[in-house]
Amino acid sequence: MATTTHMKPLEFHKAALRLKKVVSRTPLMHNLNLSRKYHCNVFLKREDLQVVRSYKLRGAYNMMSSLPEEQLKNGVVCASAGNHAQGFAFSCKKLGVKGVVFMPVITPKQKVTQTKMFGEDNITIQLVGDTFDDCAIAAKKFTEENGMTFIPPFDDHRIIEGQGTVALEILEDQDDVDFLFVPVGGGGLAAGVGSYFKTFSPKTKIIGIEPEGAPSMKKAREAGHPVTLESIDRFVDGAAVKRVGELTFSICQEVLDEIETVPEGKVCSTILKLYNEDAIVVEPAGALSIAALDDYADQIRGKNVVCVVSGSNNDIARMQEIKERSLLYEGLKHYFIIRFAQRPGALKQYLNEVLGPTDDIIRFEFMQKNNKETGPALVGVELQNAEDYEVLLNKMISLQIDYTELNKDDKLFGYLV
Repeated sequence: MATTTHMKPLEFHKAALRLKKVVSRTPLMHNLNLSRKYHCNVFLKREDLQVVRSYKLRGAYNMMSSLPEEQLKNGVVCASAGNHAQGFAFSCKKLGVKGVVFMPVITPKQKVTQTKMFGEDNITIQLVGDTFDDCAIAAKKFTEENGMTFIPPFDDHRIIEGQGTVALEILEDQDDVDFLFVPVGGGGLAAGVGSYFKTFSPKTKIIGIEPEGAPSMKKAREAGHPVTLESIDRFVDGAAVKRVGELTFSICQEVLDEIETVPEGKVCSTILKLYNEDAIVVEPAGALSIAALDDYADQIRGKNVVCVVSGSNNDIARMQEIKERSLLYEGLKHYFIIRFAQRPGALKQYLNEVLGPTDDIIRFEFMQKNNKETGPALVGVELQNAEDYEVLLNKMISLQIDYTELNKDDKLFGYLV
């Protein structure tokens, strides 16, 4: 039984009993490729293999099954970017409860379809707002107007208890853990897992991992209280929230040793490597913990390391964007505005004298200035080696080619690419 100074005890073992017949006990798998790369023992806690393909079922079912029967009869509501919705929907079906799911309009279609599949006739879905925070406001208003019960995605002790059963399973399978890497969105998983480890494995260093474009827990820790971020990068949708929970923040302040952020492009590279090298399919949030290992390579050498792989609800339609972000991050894809000299052979010179033998043009668009004159060109170049970029730039400079690097201008890049 874990305790904090901010709330009543977290009863993880009671939660585990409630979840026993509903939740899959996911494997803690030793990963040979990662272990060799970092010269340590890397274990992956495979919550991507959970019955709803993420850990979120644990918290949702633990809370809902704890509610009085009369309260359940009035119906339940949730707001979710996708994974909590699926755990909620599965729980509604299992408990025979009517539920309403609020999801952001930008939620991947795959997650909407999966939610409907798990909940069947027990749920209805409403797509509202551009972010989780927007749809959460609408969901809470709907809950109050209809006398129903809101099932939060992270900021409730019963949700935190359920998510914390991930840690209980980890330590039953591997009682000697030096480092634990856990993804952070609203903070429910980190609070639960962190609390359990601090009680039963206090020697373990616990690292919370956030996407660089949505560092809500990091900013909260810097401020000393939860803050609302003005804008976030929504790409890592399972961990992209503008504001962490009040309760989860207070617990994470006590139990997380560090908060690390990872660029979205690095997350994409990790997704592709896991798929290509280990045949593991993860969503962006599911790759966060592994994507952070490079930053801790020296510290984890020779240690026992656990990474929580939080989910695998990844829409195949997103793979092209994932590859694009990865290539940009790795320095292998570059976009330019090139103002070719208005003379015969200018384009041919670029192809023959600027591009290297392994460089490839993957996009080329002339911009028409008027009916008579051709304007600048949008040119995309893909390299096999990031080191070739400086060679490419030096050739353009030596040939006095007029260019603008779009990769270094977020506004122009977003508008043109």
